[in-house]
Amino acid sequence: MYEKCVALARNLWWSWHAEVINLFRDLDPIRWRQLDHNPIALLSEFTPERLEMRASELVLYSRINQAYRRLKEYVSEVPAWGRTHSGVLGSKPVAYFSLEFGVHESVPVYSGGLGVLSGDHIKSASGLGVPLVAIGLFYDQGYFKQHLDINGWQREEYLDTKVENLPMEPALGTDGKPITVRIDTRTGKLLAKVWRMRVGRVNLYLLDCDVLSNSPEDRELTARLYGGDNRTRIRQELVAGVGGIRALRALGITPGVYHLNEGHSAFATLEAVRMRMKDDGMSFDAGLREVAQHTVFTTHTPVPAGHDRFDRNLIEEHLGPLRDELGISTEQLMGIGRVEPQNEHETFCMTVLGLKLSRRANAVSNLHGHVTRRMWAHLWPWRVEEEIPIGHITNGVHIQSWLAWQMQQLYDRYFPAGWMGRMGEPDVWQTIYEIDPGELWETHYALKNLLLAFARRRISRQCRRRGESDEAVESARNILDPNILTIGFARRFATYKRAAMIMSDMDRLAALVNDPQRPIQMIFAGKAHPADEPGKQLIQRIANLRHDPRFAGRIAFVEDYDINVCRHLIEGVDVWLNNPRRPLEASGTSGQKAVLNGALNLSILDGWWAEAYNGSNGFAIGKGRQHVDERLTDSRDAAELYRVLSEEVIPLYYDRDIDGLPRHWIRRMMNSISSLAWRFSADRMVADYVRHAYLPAAGGLSCEMSVR
Repeated sequence: MYEKCVALARNLWWSWHAEVINLFRDLDPIRWRQLDHNPIALLSEFTPERLEMRASELVLYSRINQAYRRLKEYVSEVPAWGRTHSGVLGSKPVAYFSLEFGVHESVPVYSGGLGVLSGDHIKSASGLGVPLVAIGLFYDQGYFKQHLDINGWQREEYLDTKVENLPMEPALGTDGKPITVRIDTRTGKLLAKVWRMRVGRVNLYLLDCDVLSNSPEDRELTARLYGGDNRTRIRQELVAGVGGIRALRALGITPGVYHLNEGHSAFATLEAVRMRMKDDGMSFDAGLREVAQHTVFTTHTPVPAGHDRFDRNLIEEHLGPLRDELGISTEQLMGIGRVEPQNEHETFCMTVLGLKLSRRANAVSNLHGHVTRRMWAHLWPWRVEEEIPIGHITNGVHIQSWLAWQMQQLYDRYFPAGWMGRMGEPDVWQTIYEIDPGELWETHYALKNLLLAFARRRISRQCRRRGESDEAVESARNILDPNILTIGFARRFATYKRAAMIMSDMDRLAALVNDPQRPIQMIFAGKAHPADEPGKQLIQRIANLRHDPRFAGRIAFVEDYDINVCRHLIEGVDVWLNNPRRPLEASGTSGQKAVLNGALNLSILDGWWAEAYNGSNGFAIGKGRQHVDERLTDSRDAAELYRVLSEEVIPLYYDRDIDGLPRHWIRRMMNSISSLAWRFSADRMVADYVRHAYLPAAGGLSCEMSVR
């Protein structure tokens, strides 16, 4: 029995199956929570004999056996979708590169949206049966743990992750030995060992520079995600890209497609060119054309400053030996990463490299496609903007990971049998209208109470850690009211996301919060990058509202935003607020997660919401326009936010029938679920990549990627 539990824990398949999660939780609910829902860490505290005893006490044998049998069946079979649609990928799989992967909170090698999207991508590839392997880096200190001090200022703490508590094992090469890859630079060699992590049917390979033969500095190279200076960044990206390709070679994997999720891993294309030159005797130009044909590039960044750039000296130090083997000059190499190849003053841009060395490039929403084509139009000066070869595939979320267990049980009672295997079909989701409105509201209300209990527990713990008084701790245990309209806002605290926009008129906000008949309350969460002082100031401003008697108990900030905090928030809030400065939100996926659980989106018409809002499935802030003056845009959007809250959101929520049900609100919840859940799922997203990008890149079906 112990061996079966360990086998379950060592494949992250369990992380999106509620019945297996509940199985681990039942073994020891308190330790499960304290160990950040890590089943390997939990099982390490059990002897086989104690586990047998616990399983006997709780009558867990049949549940363990059933879960183990389901896992074995899952990994051994290829789903019908994959058999039918994967085509040539079966012999030439996709190699999916990303600098971070957010699969579950117990594996802290992600920082936020990009990593969670990568995690959802490979989970859906697993579920659909798409032949795919994933490549990234292993960060033994992860991103950072966030704590707010007594003044509300963000403090960062880095913790060493115990490898033995992660579902990883050394990746073995074709010779049966653990893989270590070597990358030569002008200043010495870099070594990285390779770990394998199982995510359902997908293998995730993570490169780790904590190798004895490396210098002390290089052993720390992959310790932290998004830490250090430009030199650290280029070395990490060298390991991810060049090292990732070499790891695949050592594993005996010959990809048919290289999918670069953002420009961070774009050096992979240069190493792939080198291999074609060495293996097949190609010239550099021929190898470049061949690799570009097999490369898919996804860009997520509509902000010019968000694209990695490196100067000539850094490029020559780190790419010099590879450049020698490619047989090109420094100027030729720099030119590949420049918009203007001959401009000696232009730095080397990883996004430019990704765009030039791929034949299929995409943005991550319809609007982002327009923004991206405009941003990079000067790479194709002979084309009009509409003909720039950058399409779009709108992001989606992995439904099983983000759908609350209680909501899934409700759907199971009403939706067609086997609906989880047909999540991408619109007709399946129309069944939501057959659910009794009272039952849907009761389920939502139960999830809301779970969220508030979680927030109270977290915030009282924050007070205790800061050494605040017993009165403050007790007060934190009683904040928030389940009968009040609850708005959630959680994301990275970059200034363009305008976390404090609702605070632009404090008197008006106070009036909304303290309305005697129709009050509101808000829960915030999110991290600012350690070097982002303005972002930290936003957090401090929001967190310190707890000291203002007008907002005490009604506005709360939950520390250390991660997948677990996100899950609680999107499952329990009434409204999910998103008010970035249009058009700087590439896509955004947190609102898509909220949809699954009945929360309504209140958002600027940016990213995914610009193509999702239909007038009756949520709420829109503004008309999808922005002024050339950012200050006027912010002022106009803030006024519109207050108007929509006062005139649409709040009245609809508090409009109750004789049974106390907000029937018009519930109808809008149903409209949201029926129109959006299938359309913005990661299964649909991955299927789009297969049809419009992977198969053409691998030499299968010819299919143009839509740019509209």
